Amino acid sequence: MIVTVTANPSLDRLVALGAPLRRGAVHRAVGAAADPGGKGVNVSRVVHAAGEGTVAVLPADQGDPLLAGLSHLGVPAIPVPVGHEVRSNITVTEPDGTTTKLNAPGAPLTPETVRALEEAIAAAADGAAWLALCGSLPPGLPDDWYARLAARLGDRAGGGPRIAVDTSGAALAASAVRGVALLKPNAEELAELVGLGPRAGAELESRAAAGDLAPARAAAEDLHRSTGGTVLATLGAAGALLVTDDGAWAASPPPITVRSTVGAGDSSLAGYLIAHARGATPPQRLSLAVAYGAAAAALPGTRAPRPQELAVADVRVTDL
Repeated sequence: MIVTVTANPSLDRLVALGAPLRRGAVHRAVGAAADPGGKGVNVSRVVHAAGEGTVAVLPADQGDPLLAGLSHLGVPAIPVPVGHEVRSNITVTEPDGTTTKLNAPGAPLTPETVRALEEAIAAAADGAAWLALCGSLPPGLPDDWYARLAARLGDRAGGGPRIAVDTSGAALAASAVRGVALLKPNAEELAELVGLGPRAGAELESRAAAGDLAPARAAAEDLHRSTGGTVLATLGAAGALLVTDDGAWAASPPPITVRSTVGAGDSSLAGYLIAHARGATPPQRLSLAVAYGAAAAALPGTRAPRPQELAVADVRVTDL
Protein backbone atom coordinates (compact mmCIF):
# COMPACT_ATOMS: atom_id res chain seq x y z
CA MET A 1 0.00 0.00 0.00
CA ILE A 2 1.23 3.48 -0.93
CA VAL A 3 -0.31 6.18 1.27
CA THR A 4 -0.08 9.79 0.11
CA VAL A 5 -0.55 12.96 2.14
CA THR A 6 -1.56 16.22 0.48
CA ALA A 7 -1.79 18.88 3.17
CA ASN A 8 -2.68 21.63 0.68
CA PRO A 9 -4.82 19.95 -2.01
CA SER A 10 -6.36 21.77 -4.94
CA LEU A 11 -8.86 21.55 -7.73
CA ASP A 12 -6.62 21.99 -10.76
CA ARG A 13 -8.31 23.99 -13.50
CA LEU A 14 -6.68 23.79 -16.93
CA VAL A 15 -7.12 26.37 -19.69
CA ALA A 16 -5.56 25.37 -23.03
CA LEU A 17 -4.81 28.17 -25.50
CA GLY A 18 -4.54 27.82 -29.25
CA ALA A 19 -1.99 30.64 -29.52
CA PRO A 20 0.81 32.08 -27.33
CA LEU A 21 -0.29 33.82 -24.14
CA ARG A 22 -0.21 37.62 -24.39
CA ARG A 23 -0.30 39.54 -21.14
CA GLY A 24 -3.29 41.87 -20.89
CA ALA A 25 -5.03 40.37 -23.93
CA VAL A 26 -8.35 38.54 -24.17
CA HIS A 27 -7.91 34.87 -25.11
CA ARG A 28 -10.41 32.24 -26.17
CA ALA A 29 -9.52 28.80 -24.84
CA VAL A 30 -9.50 25.75 -27.09
CA GLY A 31 -9.99 23.45 -24.13
CA ALA A 32 -10.66 23.42 -20.40
CA ALA A 33 -10.78 20.83 -17.63
CA ALA A 34 -10.90 20.51 -13.85
CA ASP A 35 -9.08 17.67 -12.07
CA PRO A 36 -8.45 16.75 -8.43
CA GLY A 37 -4.92 17.90 -7.69
CA GLY A 38 -2.08 18.47 -5.29
CA LYS A 39 1.12 16.47 -5.43
CA GLY A 40 0.05 13.57 -3.23
CA VAL A 41 -3.33 13.34 -4.96
CA ASN A 42 -1.53 13.17 -8.31
CA VAL A 43 0.72 10.38 -7.04
CA SER A 44 -2.27 8.37 -5.81
CA ARG A 45 -4.05 8.84 -9.14
CA VAL A 46 -1.08 7.39 -11.03
CA VAL A 47 -0.58 4.53 -8.57
CA HIS A 48 -4.28 3.66 -8.75
CA ALA A 49 -4.24 3.73 -12.57
CA ALA A 50 -1.34 1.24 -12.43
CA GLY A 51 -3.44 -1.17 -10.37
CA GLU A 52 -1.47 -0.79 -7.15
CA GLY A 53 -3.00 -0.12 -3.72
CA THR A 54 -3.12 3.48 -2.59
CA VAL A 55 -5.09 5.90 -0.46
CA ALA A 56 -4.92 9.70 -0.47
CA VAL A 57 -5.18 11.44 2.91
CA LEU A 58 -6.12 15.10 2.65
CA PRO A 59 -8.09 17.91 4.32
CA ALA A 60 -11.41 18.36 2.50
CA ASP A 61 -15.11 18.40 3.30
CA GLN A 62 -17.50 15.74 2.09
CA GLY A 63 -19.11 17.00 -1.11
CA ASP A 64 -16.07 19.03 -2.16
CA PRO A 65 -15.58 18.94 -5.96
CA LEU A 66 -12.09 17.51 -5.42
CA LEU A 67 -13.49 14.48 -3.59
CA ALA A 68 -16.16 14.08 -6.24
CA GLY A 69 -13.39 13.97 -8.83
CA LEU A 70 -11.44 11.33 -6.91
CA SER A 71 -14.59 9.27 -6.45
CA HIS A 72 -15.27 9.44 -10.20
CA LEU A 73 -11.75 8.13 -10.85
CA GLY A 74 -12.14 5.41 -8.21
CA VAL A 75 -9.18 6.66 -6.17
CA PRO A 76 -9.60 5.84 -2.45
CA ALA A 77 -9.38 8.87 -0.17
CA ILE A 78 -9.52 9.65 3.53
CA PRO A 79 -10.79 13.22 3.87
CA VAL A 80 -10.51 15.24 7.07
CA PRO A 81 -13.21 17.97 7.38
CA VAL A 82 -11.96 21.55 7.19
CA GLY A 83 -15.08 23.74 6.91
CA HIS A 84 -14.15 25.38 3.61
CA GLU A 85 -13.80 24.49 -0.06
CA VAL A 86 -10.44 23.29 -1.34
CA ARG A 87 -8.43 25.96 -3.19
CA SER A 88 -8.33 26.18 -6.98
CA ASN A 89 -5.10 26.30 -9.00
CA ILE A 90 -5.16 27.56 -12.57
CA THR A 91 -2.87 26.27 -15.30
CA VAL A 92 -2.59 27.90 -18.72
CA THR A 93 -0.93 25.89 -21.49
CA GLU A 94 0.27 27.18 -24.87
CA PRO A 95 0.64 25.17 -28.10
CA ASP A 96 4.41 24.77 -27.66
CA GLY A 97 3.96 23.24 -24.19
CA THR A 98 4.76 26.40 -22.24
CA THR A 99 2.92 26.16 -18.93
CA THR A 100 1.90 29.05 -16.67
CA LYS A 101 0.58 28.23 -13.21
CA LEU A 102 -1.40 30.40 -10.81
CA ASN A 103 -1.55 28.66 -7.44
CA ALA A 104 -3.78 29.89 -4.62
CA PRO A 105 -2.19 29.76 -1.14
CA GLY A 106 -4.86 27.63 0.53
CA ALA A 107 -6.69 28.34 3.77
CA PRO A 108 -5.09 27.83 7.20
CA LEU A 109 -5.89 24.65 9.10
CA THR A 110 -7.16 24.94 12.66
CA PRO A 111 -5.23 23.14 15.42
CA GLU A 112 -8.15 20.70 15.72
CA THR A 113 -8.01 19.94 12.00
CA VAL A 114 -4.25 19.42 12.13
CA ARG A 115 -4.62 16.93 14.99
CA ALA A 116 -7.38 15.08 13.12
CA LEU A 117 -5.24 15.02 9.96
CA GLU A 118 -2.24 13.64 11.84
CA GLU A 119 -4.41 10.92 13.41
CA ALA A 120 -5.81 9.98 10.00
CA ILE A 121 -2.29 9.80 8.53
CA ALA A 122 -1.04 7.60 11.36
CA ALA A 123 -3.98 5.21 10.97
CA ALA A 124 -3.61 4.98 7.19
CA ALA A 125 0.17 4.50 7.40
CA ASP A 126 -0.11 1.52 9.73
CA GLY A 127 1.11 -1.42 7.65
CA ALA A 128 1.79 0.65 4.52
CA ALA A 129 4.94 0.15 2.45
CA TRP A 130 5.35 3.87 1.65
CA LEU A 131 4.08 7.12 3.11
CA ALA A 132 4.55 9.92 0.57
CA LEU A 133 4.39 13.45 2.04
CA CYS A 134 3.78 15.75 -0.88
CA GLY A 135 3.30 19.34 -1.89
CA SER A 136 3.22 22.72 -0.21
CA LEU A 137 2.06 23.29 3.33
CA PRO A 138 -1.00 25.47 3.96
CA PRO A 139 -0.59 28.64 6.03
CA GLY A 140 -0.06 27.91 9.70
CA LEU A 141 1.68 24.56 9.47
CA PRO A 142 5.34 24.69 10.58
CA ASP A 143 8.05 24.17 7.99
CA ASP A 144 9.22 20.99 9.74
CA TRP A 145 5.76 19.34 9.78
CA TYR A 146 6.79 16.69 7.26
CA ALA A 147 10.00 16.03 9.18
CA ARG A 148 7.99 15.58 12.39
CA LEU A 149 5.68 13.08 10.67
CA ALA A 150 8.69 11.21 9.30
CA ALA A 151 10.26 10.98 12.74
CA ARG A 152 7.00 9.78 14.27
CA LEU A 153 5.82 7.33 11.61
CA GLY A 154 8.86 6.31 9.59
CA ASP A 155 10.39 2.85 9.26
CA ARG A 156 12.08 1.92 12.52
CA ALA A 157 12.87 -1.27 14.41
CA GLY A 158 9.22 -1.57 15.40
CA GLY A 159 8.03 -1.27 11.81
CA GLY A 160 6.57 1.55 9.81
CA PRO A 161 6.42 2.78 6.24
CA ARG A 162 9.30 4.19 4.26
CA ILE A 163 8.92 7.97 4.00
CA ALA A 164 9.12 9.82 0.69
CA VAL A 165 9.04 13.63 0.61
CA ASP A 166 8.29 15.78 -2.44
CA THR A 167 7.92 19.44 -1.51
CA SER A 168 9.84 22.69 -1.92
CA GLY A 169 11.31 25.68 -0.14
CA ALA A 170 11.62 25.70 3.62
CA ALA A 171 9.53 22.54 4.00
CA LEU A 172 11.94 20.63 1.76
CA ALA A 173 15.00 21.97 3.56
CA ALA A 174 13.51 20.90 6.90
CA SER A 175 12.79 17.43 5.47
CA ALA A 176 16.34 16.76 4.31
CA VAL A 177 17.10 14.79 7.44
CA ARG A 178 17.98 11.25 8.51
CA GLY A 179 14.97 8.99 8.55
CA VAL A 180 13.49 10.15 5.24
CA ALA A 181 13.95 7.24 2.82
CA LEU A 182 13.45 9.17 -0.41
CA LEU A 183 13.73 12.82 -1.44
CA LYS A 184 12.52 13.90 -4.90
CA PRO A 185 13.83 17.38 -5.71
CA ASN A 186 13.86 18.94 -9.15
CA ALA A 187 17.02 20.65 -10.39
CA GLU A 188 16.23 23.99 -8.74
CA GLU A 189 15.35 22.35 -5.42
CA LEU A 190 18.44 20.14 -5.54
CA ALA A 191 20.71 23.14 -6.06
CA GLU A 192 18.99 24.97 -3.21
CA LEU A 193 19.36 22.02 -0.83
CA VAL A 194 23.12 21.75 -1.33
CA GLY A 195 23.72 25.52 -1.23
CA LEU A 196 24.66 26.16 -4.86
CA GLY A 197 22.77 29.45 -5.18
CA PRO A 198 19.51 30.68 -6.72
CA ARG A 199 20.51 30.30 -10.40
CA ALA A 200 22.36 27.01 -10.15
CA GLY A 201 19.29 24.84 -10.73
CA ALA A 202 18.82 26.07 -14.29
CA GLU A 203 22.51 25.46 -14.95
CA LEU A 204 22.32 21.91 -13.57
CA GLU A 205 19.40 21.19 -15.88
CA SER A 206 20.88 22.82 -18.97
CA ARG A 207 24.24 21.09 -18.53
CA ALA A 208 22.49 17.77 -18.03
CA ALA A 209 20.52 18.37 -21.24
CA ALA A 210 23.85 18.99 -22.99
CA GLY A 211 25.18 15.66 -21.73
CA ASP A 212 27.19 16.94 -18.75
CA LEU A 213 25.70 15.16 -15.74
CA ALA A 214 28.66 15.73 -13.43
CA PRO A 215 27.34 18.83 -11.59
CA ALA A 216 23.88 17.36 -10.98
CA ARG A 217 25.38 14.04 -9.94
CA ALA A 218 27.74 15.73 -7.48
CA ALA A 219 24.85 17.67 -5.95
CA ALA A 220 22.66 14.55 -5.65
CA GLU A 221 25.50 12.59 -4.07
CA ASP A 222 26.11 15.42 -1.57
CA LEU A 223 22.46 15.30 -0.60
CA HIS A 224 22.54 11.53 -0.28
CA ARG A 225 25.60 11.66 1.96
CA SER A 226 24.08 14.31 4.23
CA THR A 227 20.70 12.60 4.65
CA GLY A 228 21.44 8.91 4.13
CA GLY A 229 18.30 8.66 1.98
CA THR A 230 17.75 7.88 -1.67
CA VAL A 231 17.70 10.91 -3.97
CA LEU A 232 15.53 10.92 -7.09
CA ALA A 233 16.38 14.21 -8.82
CA THR A 234 14.25 15.12 -11.83
CA LEU A 235 15.99 17.22 -14.47
CA GLY A 236 13.21 18.25 -16.84
CA ALA A 237 13.79 17.24 -20.45
CA ALA A 238 17.16 15.75 -19.46
CA GLY A 239 15.47 12.97 -17.46
CA ALA A 240 16.47 12.14 -13.90
CA LEU A 241 19.23 10.96 -11.58
CA LEU A 242 18.99 8.32 -8.88
CA VAL A 243 21.50 8.03 -6.03
CA THR A 244 21.26 5.23 -3.47
CA ASP A 245 23.60 3.36 -1.16
CA ASP A 246 24.22 0.98 -4.07
CA GLY A 247 25.27 3.50 -6.70
CA ALA A 248 24.16 6.25 -9.05
CA TRP A 249 22.28 6.11 -12.34
CA ALA A 250 21.00 8.56 -14.94
CA ALA A 251 18.07 8.07 -17.29
CA SER A 252 17.07 10.02 -20.38
CA PRO A 253 13.40 10.13 -21.41
CA PRO A 254 11.81 8.88 -24.61
CA PRO A 255 11.10 11.51 -27.28
CA ILE A 256 7.76 13.24 -26.68
CA THR A 257 5.78 16.32 -27.65
CA VAL A 258 5.30 18.27 -24.44
CA ARG A 259 1.71 19.32 -23.81
CA SER A 260 1.79 20.17 -20.08
CA THR A 261 4.51 19.73 -17.48
CA VAL A 262 2.03 19.97 -14.59
CA GLY A 263 2.19 16.78 -12.54
CA ALA A 264 5.16 15.31 -14.43
CA GLY A 265 7.34 15.23 -11.31
CA ASP A 266 4.48 13.70 -9.31
CA SER A 267 4.15 10.98 -11.95
CA SER A 268 7.89 10.33 -11.75
CA LEU A 269 7.64 9.82 -8.00
CA ALA A 270 4.65 7.52 -8.50
CA GLY A 271 6.57 5.50 -11.07
CA TYR A 272 9.45 5.01 -8.65
CA LEU A 273 7.14 3.92 -5.82
CA ILE A 274 5.24 1.53 -8.12
CA ALA A 275 8.50 -0.07 -9.26
CA HIS A 276 9.78 -0.34 -5.69
CA ALA A 277 6.54 -1.99 -4.59
CA ARG A 278 7.05 -4.56 -7.34
CA GLY A 279 10.56 -5.42 -6.20
CA ALA A 280 12.39 -3.70 -9.06
CA THR A 281 16.10 -2.92 -8.97
CA PRO A 282 17.24 0.72 -8.61
CA PRO A 283 17.88 1.15 -12.38
CA GLN A 284 14.46 -0.34 -13.12
CA ARG A 285 12.84 2.05 -10.62
CA LEU A 286 14.55 4.99 -12.29
CA SER A 287 13.49 3.78 -15.73
CA LEU A 288 9.84 3.55 -14.73
CA ALA A 289 10.01 6.93 -12.97
CA VAL A 290 11.30 8.64 -16.11
CA ALA A 291 8.82 6.81 -18.33
CA TYR A 292 5.95 8.02 -16.14
CA GLY A 293 7.24 11.60 -16.01
CA ALA A 294 7.59 11.73 -19.79
CA ALA A 295 4.14 10.22 -20.32
CA ALA A 296 2.61 12.83 -18.00
CA ALA A 297 4.31 15.69 -19.84
CA ALA A 298 2.87 14.41 -23.13
CA LEU A 299 -0.69 14.55 -21.75
CA PRO A 300 -2.90 17.63 -21.33
CA GLY A 301 -3.51 19.06 -17.88
CA THR A 302 -2.88 16.76 -14.95
CA ARG A 303 -4.28 13.55 -16.40
CA ALA A 304 -2.67 10.50 -14.78
CA PRO A 305 -0.71 8.42 -17.30
CA ARG A 306 -1.80 4.83 -17.67
CA PRO A 307 0.56 1.85 -18.10
CA GLN A 308 -0.29 1.50 -21.80
CA GLU A 309 0.87 5.09 -22.40
CA LEU A 310 4.41 4.44 -21.15
CA ALA A 311 7.45 4.03 -23.39
CA VAL A 312 9.67 2.23 -20.88
CA ALA A 313 11.67 0.51 -23.62
CA ASP A 314 12.73 3.94 -24.96
CA VAL A 315 14.18 5.13 -21.64
CA ARG A 316 17.98 4.90 -21.61
CA VAL A 317 19.54 4.21 -18.19
CA THR A 318 23.27 4.77 -17.62
CA ASP A 319 25.22 3.38 -14.67
CA LEU A 320 27.32 6.23 -13.34
